[in-house]
Amino acid sequence: MKGIHKMGISRRKILAAGLTGVGMLAVPSILRAQDRSLKVGVYGGYFKDSFDENIFPEFTKATGIAVESVAEPTGEAWLVQLEQAARAGQAPADVSMMSQVATLKGQETELWTPLDPAKIGHYDDLLPQFISKYPDSRVAGIGAVAWYITLVTNTDTYPEPPDSWAALWDPENRDRLGLLALVSNSFLLEVTAKTFMGGTDSLDTEEGQLAAFEKLAEVKPNVRLWYRDEAQFEQALKSGEIPMGQYYHDVTGLAAADGFPVRSTFPKEGGIQDSGNWVLTRASDKTEEAHVFIDYMSQPEIQSLMSRKVGTAPTLRRDTLDLTDEEFSAVSSEIEPIIPRYDLYTTKSDWLNQKWTEMIAG
Repeated sequence: MKGIHKMGISRRKILAAGLTGVGMLAVPSILRAQDRSLKVGVYGGYFKDSFDENIFPEFTKATGIAVESVAEPTGEAWLVQLEQAARAGQAPADVSMMSQVATLKGQETELWTPLDPAKIGHYDDLLPQFISKYPDSRVAGIGAVAWYITLVTNTDTYPEPPDSWAALWDPENRDRLGLLALVSNSFLLEVTAKTFMGGTDSLDTEEGQLAAFEKLAEVKPNVRLWYRDEAQFEQALKSGEIPMGQYYHDVTGLAAADGFPVRSTFPKEGGIQDSGNWVLTRASDKTEEAHVFIDYMSQPEIQSLMSRKVGTAPTLRRDTLDLTDEEFSAVSSEIEPIIPRYDLYTTKSDWLNQKWTEMIAG
């Protein structure tokens, strides 16, 4: 992983770099026939390369199910491709890693084959936010990977860490902040609601959303950079040019380990926890194989390995894992996280983007 975060590569590529071999795990003896196969959609570049080298071969050894990995585009382009293919009865991939918002949008057209919790051994150990359900409680997706966005500071400028997201609004931090540039990836409405409005339930109504926008607008004098390029902000944070902001917990920890004067803090209101799901397209006839795959990826040994080597937060309860306190704190926190309101980015996307442009980015 060392040095990867300096390259400005995408978030998903960062998450995938640095995996090592995975030991064989106990899996059902069923489905060991060598003619079994599964097409798995994962994000391209480092992520796909790492899974191809380290994860998928071990899965095949353990189960006899061959994996054909498919490089999927980021954003919602893959969702559109899967939807169009499913209408034609085709499956470009059987199982895919999808964002939470794309998972919800796929539910609207019944794109995902419901998953059977009884076939996922550690289903009851999954944290609730890593189970995506249809409105009638059928399981649409299971958490694949998770990560945190936290409050980051340059330790030369801030010898003591801030303890609250409210620091973003502190007048003493005028022209000092770097914040993510989009309403749908910064999750700053949720941060505002959790910090000042009693929680993200306050965003249930348009009135509450407007109140959050108005409060968030107060942070604008403190913002030096609204960033889309992660590397640009990271360099400015390291140098002290932009000494505070929001950034990825694991990448900040890597920079600190490399000797840079930076720190990641989980505020008392919680870090922002984002994640992606494993989903199964309705056009696939590989339902059994897909369940074996998702079961494998949800095992504590795999989750612990990814936390150690990739920097992802585990999707399982901590007491099922063998991570030390140090290993766990490097990727996660016991503080209740801020869970993004993904539902709003499906039902209110245009309106939220318009208000963001008018009130925040304008």
